[in-house]
Amino acid sequence: METIRINQNEQQYTIKSIQPVAEHVIRIVFVDEIPEEYGDIQVYTVGGYQCANLPGYSTVYRTESKTVYLSDDGSVYLPPEEPGEQLPPEPYNPTLAELQVAKKAEVAAACEQAIYRGVSVTLADGDIEHFSLTEHDQINLFGKQAQLAAGADQLEYHADGQPCRYYSATDMQSIIQAAMWHVSYHTTYCNAINMWIAGCQEQEEVTEIFYGADVPEEYRSEVLDAYLLQIAAMAEESGDEAVS
Repeated sequence: METIRINQNEQQYTIKSIQPVAEHVIRIVFVDEIPEEYGDIQVYTVGGYQCANLPGYSTVYRTESKTVYLSDDGSVYLPPEEPGEQLPPEPYNPTLAELQVAKKAEVAAACEQAIYRGVSVTLADGDIEHFSLTEHDQINLFGKQAQLAAGADQLEYHADGQPCRYYSATDMQSIIQAAMWHVSYHTTYCNAINMWIAGCQEQEEVTEIFYGADVPEEYRSEVLDAYLLQIAAMAEESGDEAVS
């Protein structure tokens, strides 16, 4: 999930979403802890990349449980004075900058889900097992990497839906390498999409971007290009094996 920081403070708050709802109002849905004060808001992707900076949101416009509305012009929510028929508000047309912030948050969430879905790994005996890669799973695998470095020849772990068992050092190294590649690729790809979003000059360009789209060449880093070449080579190899 994305996180935010307030006024460049070190503490980070985990959020489900952040998006504009009016010209001077944004809505933030928190997962657990809610800040006591607000101001300049820095938004970070799952990989720790700062994808947006929203200055001046220091006024609590309205709160609803874990949902906080903030304004950057000092305005606060005023309920209707008299009950009665309320005309629906006119649809709000966000600015380019607001669309970019919302799109980066959307892409960050999609990247996180892609990472968490994990990888399938072919083991030394030819069996294929799948391993999810939530943050907890990644931490566990980093611990296994330390065990390997210490010389362990078998390590306890489990595939999705399977009981814990011992894996050989060779198989565990394959699992760790596949996991690290998967996380690094998606983090790099997400970073490139954020560069693409930031480079958009029209609102229509932003709305057409989605996670999984081919990133235009001008926004690809040399690291992403290297990953794409690896993916193409692996696809070609798989095709050759299927033919043979």
